Amino acid sequence: MKLKFPKPTLREWTGPLTSDLVLEPGRFGLGKVPAKFAPDATTTMVCGYCSTGCGLKIHLKDGEAVNLTADEHYPVNLGMACPKGWEALTPLSAPDRGTTPLLRDAKGKFQPVSWDDAMKLFTGKFKDIMARHGNESVAFLGTGQICTEEMALLGALWKFGMGALHCDSNTRQCMATAHTAYKQSFGFDAPPFTYSDFEASDVLIFVGSNPCIAHPIMWQRVLQNKNNPQIIVIDPRRTETAMNATQHLALNPKSDLTLLYGIANLLIQNGWIDKAFIGQSTNDYAAFATFVEQFSPDKVAAETGLSIGEIYRFAETIHHGKAVSFWWTMGVNQGHEATRTAQALINLALMTGNIGRPGTGANSITGQCNAMGSRLYANVTSLLGGHDFKNPAHREKISAILGVPDEKIPTQPSLAYDQIVQGIDDGKIKGLWVMATNSSHSWIDQDNFNRLADKLEFLVVQDLYPTTETAQRAQLFLPAAGWGEKEGTLINSERRIGLVKKVRRAPGQALSDFNIFKLVAQYWGCGEMFRDWSSPEATFQILKKISAGQPCDITGIADYKHLDDEGGIQWPLRRDVFPESREPNVGGENGDSWNSSLRKERRLFADGRFFHADGKAKFLFDAPRPVAEPVDAEFPFVLLTGRGTSAQWHTNTRTGKSDVLRKLYPANAYVEINPADAERLGIAPNSKASIISRRAKIECTAFVTASVRAGQIFIPMHYGVTNRLTRSDFDPHSRQPSYKHCAVRVEKIT
Repeated sequence: MKLKFPKPTLREWTGPLTSDLVLEPGRFGLGKVPAKFAPDATTTMVCGYCSTGCGLKIHLKDGEAVNLTADEHYPVNLGMACPKGWEALTPLSAPDRGTTPLLRDAKGKFQPVSWDDAMKLFTGKFKDIMARHGNESVAFLGTGQICTEEMALLGALWKFGMGALHCDSNTRQCMATAHTAYKQSFGFDAPPFTYSDFEASDVLIFVGSNPCIAHPIMWQRVLQNKNNPQIIVIDPRRTETAMNATQHLALNPKSDLTLLYGIANLLIQNGWIDKAFIGQSTNDYAAFATFVEQFSPDKVAAETGLSIGEIYRFAETIHHGKAVSFWWTMGVNQGHEATRTAQALINLALMTGNIGRPGTGANSITGQCNAMGSRLYANVTSLLGGHDFKNPAHREKISAILGVPDEKIPTQPSLAYDQIVQGIDDGKIKGLWVMATNSSHSWIDQDNFNRLADKLEFLVVQDLYPTTETAQRAQLFLPAAGWGEKEGTLINSERRIGLVKKVRRAPGQALSDFNIFKLVAQYWGCGEMFRDWSSPEATFQILKKISAGQPCDITGIADYKHLDDEGGIQWPLRRDVFPESREPNVGGENGDSWNSSLRKERRLFADGRFFHADGKAKFLFDAPRPVAEPVDAEFPFVLLTGRGTSAQWHTNTRTGKSDVLRKLYPANAYVEINPADAERLGIAPNSKASIISRRAKIECTAFVTASVRAGQIFIPMHYGVTNRLTRSDFDPHSRQPSYKHCAVRVEKIT
């Protein structure tokens, strides 16, 4: 069947346009797919859902993508794909795609407007707010879902061109903790691992991580491990991964920091540490060793609910392992003391020398497809390329590369996501630009966010669909192209830079985020500043220059073709190691082809050197803190949240468009409840139950299961009602929300 797409029209383009902004088909995302492929060719690009970064073969008919399969040669997934990957093209054809800018009229209804009118309104409103309230009165909330080049252009436009300051990304919701923990411990945000470590370990420890569901292709890599590994899962809930573990430590919620300190104490007391590595490669170990003495097995058992035998067995397993890897995801990152918990895992890897070798590492599994790109190049928490806003030498470097006057580069980072939200409440933030994220659904304590969003003078949402909960609150909607309708790069969990290609035409007058940002620059009056940012690939060349000398140096990557030929390339790749003059697949001095040497997965810290000035990693620690909202007689249950199925993605904005994926998960919110609690409350399987927190009351279908312990319940995060319950608590170091713990009660609905 030949797919049909809306024909683009330029009839709505009216008003004066500068001579270098001619809106011909194809230039700003309109018109046909670039003629880079044969009419019925197959090409490979990286998936745009999660951080795994799988390679997908895109099958073209008459130059347009019509189907896809998993790429058996791509070094990440080796021919495998999860349900989301198989359905990646479907959301692009959804009937509710945004095809033209929309402006809310006096009756509250969206009405189509031209891009010219939309840009005049956008720039006029933001300039007016900034003139009346100052440059810090506006903010944007971005995403880990768009391409790196788009993120970089947005951040540079916002801060250098428009003169605004405050901005953050939904990466704050998933990966801010890992970013902060690595930066403080290692001196740079540098996940050390490669996916081959899943297959090389003889002990794998997953903390607050359920890769069976959240990262199924990574779990398939674990299943390829031929070492008969010990698999230890630390999670209050008996997840799918825990069911496949050799040890499941079902500890009390948010007691993991105490457990990890107790394990460190046992390792030290028994001499199960790598003294040589500690001495050569770390600082502050002695203070850490003294600190953890207080975490005796008895104390740890009392606070975690685990037996002393389970605790000893855990420590002994680490000791006996030859290659031990520590893995964590949102169960750690989304906690009230998340940064120190992540660093407790880093400390265990450091003190046992389990880093820099195959099958080892303190390894944060990223969430979104380009969270790593956001962490390095979004110009949010750090200056482009992982540089420091406060460092004069870094500002001078960026100024010279970009031709931006030094005084236009801020000397401080912006407010974090939660602080921007608080700024709206305080009346300091008046205008907000939201891109490729659905804050009205996903932000913690959802009802409060939506109340505050209605206080804004001007809310702009830029997304694929005007039907998201956030877009429905906007005054102006800007239609964006999606994955597969534009070009750029994504950076996955193992630091592999993969290529996104334009294999479909965006519907109507939807534009790539990159070209929307170019339009904003032109209408704002700073277009000349971004003349060299003429395309995503031209921008990639700029980012290469910015990365020079940084731990994330990518000056050795020639261009997009180089990335395509190699099946993605892990950073770092310095030019002095792989000069641009060397052609791919040409034998080097040792007869090895460039192709084979790049496809060999490369981990960090093999030399025991880290990124602090003295080359050493730091032991960092703090005393555990109690949760902000403990259970009590009125609210006796702990609410746990997380991923429901491998067929769901975040707020279901895209996965909800697929008939296939919707069949793989329940349509309405459900709550997992222990059989003993269900019997006591008179709640039968598949009956309705009310879940009540201090913030909201919702209704769920009861799923009675022993996968959750008595006194705990679990609701998947993907449903629109879930975050009405959650409480606004934040890790003090990373400012990441604590989605994983709040107090609720459960009532039978009669």
